[in-house]
Amino acid sequence: MIKAVIIDDEINARELLEKTLHRYFPNKFNIAEKCASVDAGVLAIKKHEPELVFLDIQMPEKNGFELFKYFENINFEVIFTTAFNQFAIRAIKRSALDYLLKPINKLDLADAIKRFEARNKESFAQKKLSLLLENLNVNDQNVSKIAFPTVEGFELIHANQVLYCKAESNYCCVKKIDGCTNVITKTLKYVEEILPPASFKRIHKSYVINLNFVVRYHKANKEVELTNGEKLPVSFRKEEDFINAILQNH
Repeated sequence: MIKAVIIDDEINARELLEKTLHRYFPNKFNIAEKCASVDAGVLAIKKHEPELVFLDIQMPEKNGFELFKYFENINFEVIFTTAFNQFAIRAIKRSALDYLLKPINKLDLADAIKRFEARNKESFAQKKLSLLLENLNVNDQNVSKIAFPTVEGFELIHANQVLYCKAESNYCCVKKIDGCTNVITKTLKYVEEILPPASFKRIHKSYVINLNFVVRYHKANKEVELTNGEKLPVSFRKEEDFINAILQNH
């Protein structure tokens, strides 16, 4: 069984999540403790040593992100639960961590648990949570690193190393300035959402490019040329937005 701790200041949310887990995942979860605050959650985690923590973000005294400063080593996985806060969600996505929007949908919950079970027990929990805190502490336009999900786990890449991203069915290829390509197990739409919007622009249904590496735009051919010499198509629908973004970026 998966030993878990639930941390949420709302009693109804705690009870509902526990009931949902027991109803749809019978005999899979042992809820060691349900906590109403970060401080109580810290004590519960140190006492029970759970494999998984369901952690609310918005709580009155301390938000969920403050929990991690009480641990020198993170040896548990986290699934965040939240009702809003787009900046927090963007940071969570960039760090390859899972989150659930309230009210929690059982299908989303099932997907998050499936991903948890698929991860290697020697997961990169420490790195992912350290990256989350790093991403929360930087300006949203200047993200230092992004954790891109891969088949093996995830790849840490600086946003300024990404030349462009290309859609490959339900996957995505990230082309870096060093010429290497990483296959990401997410769609281009997902990747577009976690990239800094000031530097990255969708130019075609299949491409998102880093505006900092644009050399020129061939208006007649509707092609953008990048610093590595590659030429990528710009769709008619995206052309005006792309040109405006280039002018604003420079």
